[in-house]
Amino acid sequence: MSDLTLLWCCLGATFLTILIKILPITFLNADSLPPFLRRWLDFVPVAVMGALCGSDIFFYDGRFDLSTSNLYLVVSIPTIICGILSKNYFLTIAFGLALIIGARYLGYS
Repeated sequence: MSDLTLLWCCLGATFLTILIKILPITFLNADSLPPFLRRWLDFVPVAVMGALCGSDIFFYDGRFDLSTSNLYLVVSIPTIICGILSKNYFLTIAFGLALIIGARYLGYS
């Protein structure tokens, strides 16, 4: 592949990435959306977080594990409670990470 082709690929990918991020912000402000769509979009962050974390919680060491030896499953329970009580994504993530770090430091594997 020539350097010029690689440059065009990088520029095209950059343009599309910027376009994908700017268009929704520009055309989909909260005032122009119908109320039912705004309510539906409120669930997107929770759904994305659940999809990202779900496989990591239930699969431990490369296998499906629902036992207490699954560190991520054990830590997810108090982390979910923290998320429900605080309703703050940053605090919930920080709390979960602190629990993982603490458990690993204390020798829980």
